[in-house]
Amino acid sequence: MLNKIKSKIQDWKSIATTVEQWKSRGEKIVFTNGCFDIIHYGHIHYLAEARQLGDRLIVGLNSADSVKRLKGEHRPINDESTRQHLLAALEFVDAVVVFEEDTPLELIKIIIPDILVKGGDWKPEQIVGSNIVLTNGGEVQSLAFIQGYSTTSIEQKIKST
Repeated sequence: MLNKIKSKIQDWKSIATTVEQWKSRGEKIVFTNGCFDIIHYGHIHYLAEARQLGDRLIVGLNSADSVKRLKGEHRPINDESTRQHLLAALEFVDAVVVFEEDTPLELIKIIIPDILVKGGDWKPEQIVGSNIVLTNGGEVQSLAFIQGYSTTSIEQKIKST
């Protein structure tokens, strides 16, 4: 079981090969990204819904340095390896790829997913990489945001107890 989880954690070179294989079999590739610092119900619901849109789900994961730049010095709470393994352990996630930049634009250029998704707090035209996906005949979707679930609110709750 652990080998299956580890095989889902890929670098940029291996994901390019994996995507090529999936596409050659006619599989529809869905891509999303995020920090996924403390996995909660909102993440699970969102990722499961994203996976239902296609045959394969790739999650671009912000590196620890990227999370720190985006969320502040106190983040991430969970280290990069923990976040990778937690995502890879989910049945509906097919691959996890870390990116160092603040956005996954360069990774999206390599993958060119059929469907690009983000949470409902993003409008499709605001989603990084949407122009690349649309230009290549794909679609961009903003999935429902589950109110009351966020890593920030969990962090605040822990700090206040």
